[in-house]
Amino acid sequence: MTDNKHDAVLGVGSPIVDVLARVPESFLDTISGAKGGMELVSPETMNEIITRLPMPPMEAPGGSAANTICTLARLGMPVGLLGKMGEDELADAYRRTFSALGGDCSRFKTTSEKLTARCLSLITPDGERTMRTDLGAAMLLHPDEISLSDFDGYTHTHIEGYLLLDEPLTLKVFEMALAHSCSVSLDLGSFEVVRTTRDKLTGWLRDYVDMVFANEDEARAFCDTDSPTVALDAFCELCALTAVKLGAQGAWLQSGGARVFVEANTVETVIDTTGAGDCWAGGFLYGHLNGASLTASGALAALIGAETVSTLGASPTPQGWERILAAATAL
Repeated sequence: MTDNKHDAVLGVGSPIVDVLARVPESFLDTISGAKGGMELVSPETMNEIITRLPMPPMEAPGGSAANTICTLARLGMPVGLLGKMGEDELADAYRRTFSALGGDCSRFKTTSEKLTARCLSLITPDGERTMRTDLGAAMLLHPDEISLSDFDGYTHTHIEGYLLLDEPLTLKVFEMALAHSCSVSLDLGSFEVVRTTRDKLTGWLRDYVDMVFANEDEARAFCDTDSPTVALDAFCELCALTAVKLGAQGAWLQSGGARVFVEANTVETVIDTTGAGDCWAGGFLYGHLNGASLTASGALAALIGAETVSTLGASPTPQGWERILAAATAL
């Protein structure tokens, strides 16, 4: 494998504190929206749902791009995160955790106008998570706050799909990454995001994105097909590399003329799927940016995804990380 460990990855997205709550299936009947999706809510709605939880939730630093970036940091890659947070205790704790992993905190923007973002992840007994997000300070990130200097020292930019909901911000990030000659990966994030941005997404993928990651729901929303291989072809007409993830089945990966299917690792008990796709992306990016094959990169991603769903929250256990680091070293 080619040694490209000088690569550094900048994540762009919302620094969000994950509020993880186990709930019975019936609890989802008391909120609007589809199971397994993400909807934006007000702080008041967030607090109202939290007060009705059957047991106290757990808090952990999160956010889609942040989960991917933290995975890369644990694997030893230089990383940073560009996003906006409040000036509150949640932000202080978030910064401490990210810094302890070796992350560059200098790209964080702050505001006193709103509190740090939160994402309530309602985890049903099947391990599926249904998310309600209060973007708080994260939604105040303005295109004018982003400059070329934010991308200094970085060779790759990883963007979360939720950013696409803000078109001016999306375009500014894309343009700055392009101007800085960064390669770009995009995780589509949720099927609601794809539906909302569908009329713009084709052009963005074609003009700015090198790698796109989609799960089967996101692929279906974009391509109007249940066939992952048809979706692969549609995405690959726009991007150099595509991954369509099928959860517990595995993932289809395609780049140029190469197409492979990598099976998912067997998991005895799925505890929580929160952040599993984000961590999967971190594993794949680590392999790919370090010159590994599609199959090898997908296998590391599958291991990280399996370890992530085996515990509560968007990060494997310490024992899980021992297994992951051993696999990464062997690439």
